[in-house]
Order: sequence, then C-alpha cells, then structure tokens
Amino acid sequence: MYLSFAWRYFKAKKSANAINIIAWVTTAVIAFATCCQVLVLSVFNGFEDLVKSLYSSFYTDLKIVPATGKTFVFTPQQYQLVQQQPFVAGTSMIIQEKALAQNGDENQTGVTLKGVDSNYAKVSGLPSKISNGKFNVGNTEQPGLVVGYGIQNALNIMVDEAFAPDELTLILPKRTEPGADPSSSISQGLANANGVFAIQQEFDNGYIITNIDFMRQQLGLASNEYSAAEIKLKYGEDIEERKADLQKLLGKNVIVQSRYQQNMSLYNTMRLEKWAIYAVLTLILIIAAFNMVSALTMLVLEKQKDISILQSMGGSKAFIRKIFLSEGLLLGSIGAACGICLAVIICLLQLKFKLIKLQGGSFLIDYFPVKLIAGDFLLVAGTAAAIALIASWAPAVKASKQSIELK
Repeated sequence: MYLSFAWRYFKAKKSANAINIIAWVTTAVIAFATCCQVLVLSVFNGFEDLVKSLYSSFYTDLKIVPATGKTFVFTPQQYQLVQQQPFVAGTSMIIQEKALAQNGDENQTGVTLKGVDSNYAKVSGLPSKISNGKFNVGNTEQPGLVVGYGIQNALNIMVDEAFAPDELTLILPKRTEPGADPSSSISQGLANANGVFAIQQEFDNGYIITNIDFMRQQLGLASNEYSAAEIKLKYGEDIEERKADLQKLLGKNVIVQSRYQQNMSLYNTMRLEKWAIYAVLTLILIIAAFNMVSALTMLVLEKQKDISILQSMGGSKAFIRKIFLSEGLLLGSIGAACGICLAVIICLLQLKFKLIKLQGGSFLIDYFPVKLIAGDFLLVAGTAAAIALIASWAPAVKASKQSIELK
C-alpha cells in the first residue's frame, strides 16, 4: 500500500512548484548519470573485446615457461604427455631471445626473435595475419623470417615475389660461459625475409618469427632446451581449470600461464580505467542524491497533515517511513530506467550505423566499439537504487517521527 501512496505523491501537483522542479531535476540528473555509466561500460567492453581478439592472434590459450631462468628442459616424453591430454588441441615449442636485426649497413633495430616449430600454425593465429609475402620460417640451412609491419618499415625491408628476398643479419647472445674473447659470446646469422605480419603495434614493432632449429643453433642450446611451450585448447574448454591440470601434471619446475597472465599488465590497466571512470560517474549520482534529500524534505513538510491523518488511522512509524523511502526509490528508479533505455538506444544505433567515429585514423577501426552486457545494467540500476535509498532515509525517518497534529 505504501507504494500506492508514493506513486500518488509523485504524480500529485505540489503546492510549491519548487518541489516539482527539484524532483524532476533529480530524476533528470539520475537519468543522465546512469546513461553515461552504461555507455562508458559498454564502450570499455567493446574495446576489451577488440583488444582480446587482437592479442589472441599472438598469445595462445596456455603457455608453459620456466620457473627460473630463460630456458627449461622439455623432454619428448613430457611433450607426448601434454599432447595426450584430451583437452589439448595442439602444442608448439618456442625458443625466444632478444636480438639485433640489420638490413645492410645503415638499417638496424632491436627485436625479439621468436623461433617456432612446424606446429605453430596450428596453435597461433599469427599465420593468418600475413599482410605481405607468406608465412615461411625455412629450416636450419635456409632460415626464413616473418617480420612485423613496424620492423619492415624500420629496416626498409622489401617483400615481393618478383624480387629476391632481403637477407637480414641477426646478432644474438650465445648461451655459453663467458671467456677471454667477448666475441665468442655473440653469434651472427643470416636469414631471408619471406613475409610480413600485421596484428597490433606492440607486436608489429617488436617481433620477428623464425625457425626454431636456427635459433637453437645460434644460441647454442641443447636439443631438449626451450624458452616456452604454447598450447591451444579445444573449443569450449575452461582455461583456468586446464591451466591447473597442466601445472599439476608438469610439476614446479615450470609455470603454466593463461592468456590473461601472459599480458596481465594490459588487462589490469583496462579494468582499472573502466572502474575508475565508473566511480567518477557515480559521483554524479551522489550529487543528485542531495537534490533528492531536498525534494523529499520539502515533500515531508507539505504532507504533514496527510502524515497526521495516517497516524491517527493507525499507521505505524514504519509504514510512514516506507512511504517516503518508496518515494525516493521511485525517483531513482524512473531516472535509472530512462537513462538505461537511452543508453541502450544509443548503443544499438552505434552498432548499426557507427555514428560516433574515432579520431586520428591510426586504429584498426574508425568507430567506437560497444558491447552491451546484462550485468552492467544490473550494476548501474543497483547503484542508483542504493544511492536513492540512502538519500531518502533521513527525510523518511523525519516523517515517521512527526507528532500527530490535527486541526
């Protein structure tokens, strides 16, 4: 019944126009804040999905790395054991090291040289991101290179089937004991640039993919010594569960990382930015709460006679309090509903027509990506309801403590 009173008070014309104005301003501010919250969360969801799709082309579902040092021994028996797991779709062994790449006498840059085996195309999406040439890493005798788009520009590499491939010089540190001759700890190899990949600036400017046996030869590693093992899971498998299974299987000498752990700093930064902006927008709701306190306090003063009548008819203090709590909740609910509906309409229009463009033209897409998640709606609505309830508590308590005065 108290909801009926609250709705009647909301619709009724007040004796002082200021009460109506403050109430509608409060509702409008709540609608604006909730609309902004849903839009911001949806845009961050869209960017997060976009970044994840880009990074999933380079980072595999799981990655095995050494617990200490740069390399670890991974025997054929361990490899077979991993491959025999029912949830594993493929495994690729990796040898990776920092190197200096040179094209001629003038062009040189520091890179991360990543040696991969023949299974790499089965576990990674990088071979599908070739923008020029082909994915060909060669062999030990004739090593090939697939370079990032940024490295192609930095080294002035030309990849064209009509011409002979550019031959790059790769300088790497050898994994040997330091001796009297410093040059003995440095290896130098030649390899042909066969292809160019384009994924994302971080990878395009930093990585060159080559043959794993060429890397082993240049670094002087043992036959079963690797930097990492990259694993692709079968579709629908839970990454965290399978990570725990493999960690238990392989022991403490290695660490099994999920895709999230392979680039934890990026994901943590994205989440921190998302919730920081959400918290800032929540301050707008808190400001609206002060208007709500004013509107409800004035309403309590206007409805003193009604409150006295309800008390004389047996209405308890809890009943009176619930009426004005419901009034505040009603203001918050109407504002939140209008804001969420407006945000959904804007997001749907953005998805269909790409109305709001990204400036600069340097990103992979030219519009703001959005993704609607039901949990965001519940969070925003719950936040608005909680703030409205807190703001209406003091006026509601004041109304419930009013003494009976009938004249």
